[in-house]
Amino acid sequence: MQKILIVEDEKAISSVLSDILSDELKDYEIQVAEDGLEGYKSIEKDDFALVISDIKMPKVSGTELLKQALALKPETTFVMISGHADIDTAVDCLKDGAYDFISKPIDINRLITSVKNALDKEKLAKENKTLQKENVTLKKKVNKKYQMIGQSPALKKIQDMIEKVATSDARVLITGPNGAGKELVAHAIHAQSDRSKGPMIEVNCAAIPSELIESELFGHVKGSFTGAIKDKQGKFELANNGTIFLDEIGDMSLIAQAKVLRALQESKVSPVGSDKEIKVDVRVLAATNKNMQKEIEAGRFREDLYHRLSVIEIYVPALDERKEDIELLVRHFAKLVADEQGNAAREFAPEAIKALEAFSWTGNIRELRNVVERLIILGGSPVSEKDVEAFVRK
Repeated sequence: MQKILIVEDEKAISSVLSDILSDELKDYEIQVAEDGLEGYKSIEKDDFALVISDIKMPKVSGTELLKQALALKPETTFVMISGHADIDTAVDCLKDGAYDFISKPIDINRLITSVKNALDKEKLAKENKTLQKENVTLKKKVNKKYQMIGQSPALKKIQDMIEKVATSDARVLITGPNGAGKELVAHAIHAQSDRSKGPMIEVNCAAIPSELIESELFGHVKGSFTGAIKDKQGKFELANNGTIFLDEIGDMSLIAQAKVLRALQESKVSPVGSDKEIKVDVRVLAATNKNMQKEIEAGRFREDLYHRLSVIEIYVPALDERKEDIELLVRHFAKLVADEQGNAAREFAPEAIKALEAFSWTGNIRELRNVVERLIILGGSPVSEKDVEAFVRK
């Protein structure tokens, strides 16, 4: 049962208030403190939905109690009462955090209305806090799908960066070798962003022929080129109010780069074969395994587009730079493979883990995942060092 505390040095008044509130508020327990010091001690050891406090009291005044109690428990709701106060005192109490101020002699109807409103406000505040916690929990569940496994300083640095940039709309360029987890970083940024309810559209710029990349990104109209048998929406338009992830951006043609730059500058796209401009609200994330400065110097990538894309740059290190994460990754992948196959997760002997840590992982995390699956299929139970020697390349 929730509690209400009455802090009042005049017993006749505290008794009357206690009786009235007990009748009006059946779901609340009413407690009484005889002065400010006793009131503070009560607040210190217990939580109250509402505190009704006199101002002029021995030991600790009501104004001092208000300040001290809110410093200790900022969520506490106060209604102040006094027969010796002026307008300035009332204003000061409200400035210090009191919900309301009532003068003596107390108008009972006014007091009951104020108390009920204060309790409604306190209830709403709690419900809001609960919703915020649920949102955090939901966000964590969303992020779990894209959880990055490990405890290395390198990974911690990436996770800290993701947390900082996710809630902004800043463009992020994710760099690092193939198989290191750049796509995972992009998904984590989107999942933790305010756009998480919107779409995340992925485009592998290296996998699309240069003559088709413009159509993929910006769409086309029927008859704009051979094979364009109907209108088609582009990836930018499909990602509206969400995120577009341009993977392997370093492989994009210069012509497509120019159009992407225009789309970023104007937040508009034009389908191939059309003069129509379509307004888009899209956050752009990009990734590459190339040295962009060398690509710019060689004339293969536009410097102005690079600066547009790399407001924030996140480097994802090779697995060889974070070998302390291999054991956790192996156990994580073993569970994933087991879940996919409907089996119990296979154990890996400590010697097998050490053997895997000794390898140079040129294929990075992607290669490690494949190796774990191979060992689970071909190795013993638990997977041994001999299994690693037999089924993993030297």
